[in-house]
Amino acid sequence: MNNRLKNQVEVASLRIRRYAQRTPLTESLELSARLQGRVLLKWEDVQPTGSFKIRGASNKILANLEEARRRGAVAASTGNHGLATAEVCQKEGLSLELFVPRTISDFKKKNLEDYGVSFRMIDGPCEQAEKLAREEAGRSGRIFVSPYNDEEVIAGQGTCGLEIWEDWPEVEEVVVPVGGGGLIAGIACYLKEKNPAIKITGVEPEHSAFIKHSLELGRLDNSFRERPTIAEAVAGGLEEGSVTFGLIQKYVDRILTVSEEAIIRAIIICFRNHHHQVEGAGALSLAGIRSFPELFRGKRLVAIISGGNIEDRLWEKLVFSR
Repeated sequence: MNNRLKNQVEVASLRIRRYAQRTPLTESLELSARLQGRVLLKWEDVQPTGSFKIRGASNKILANLEEARRRGAVAASTGNHGLATAEVCQKEGLSLELFVPRTISDFKKKNLEDYGVSFRMIDGPCEQAEKLAREEAGRSGRIFVSPYNDEEVIAGQGTCGLEIWEDWPEVEEVVVPVGGGGLIAGIACYLKEKNPAIKITGVEPEHSAFIKHSLELGRLDNSFRERPTIAEAVAGGLEEGSVTFGLIQKYVDRILTVSEEAIIRAIIICFRNHHHQVEGAGALSLAGIRSFPELFRGKRLVAIISGGNIEDRLWEKLVFSR
């Protein structure tokens, strides 16, 4: 599967060029000095919809474009994946029905409404919305654009790893935010095929550590007692039978968890040191490196800054009240 996914990533990198940007890789001089190594940050927050999700959504839709034109698309998301899917569907002239929990914030709903998508409001968490959206796609014959549980989506996210390899093949470790696992699975499958010695580390908020919890049990398990997190874009459990979990078990070297305070500090540092406004999930990899410096000392690292979609008032409160 690894080699097949590697090939899919290379195809995806050509397919998605008109939607996903090749994002910059810049050095954190402060972290490089502190760790006596070299730390580069990959800025996915500069993507057109503000996160890496445009990679996977565009690959899935463009790989099935003729069918999507005939039948339309279905997705489930309250945020970054919904924005990315809506962006591609709007530009390709496709109909999109988005399944979202009824608890969606007014801020997120307004952002999605601007694309003219139709909503199906769901009483339940994101996992329930995903399940119902997939079932509806199966009944109606429409394309289901999964946020993570789909090889074509994973291959699209893996183009982030392809760019790292092309720009800096000397990299020794890549640190990746983890939610549903599509980004880290795609990156790990690609980079491990290119160089098995590259380590892949995932970072979750300790308030929503479903992957680490499941890895400790040896099976996918959504019984983790979740608490609210500033990294809400990665919150929630995984769809039952998610392909990402097996890929993480096989190719990811370790999963770290970080505190809410560490995530907030990383958001502040992204602004003060690099002038980027990032969301909680986007700052997870930086929070992980700063929380466990002994694990990364003397290495050539890349940290993925996965997104920047944070409400202005919340961001200002976090950054300017400290």
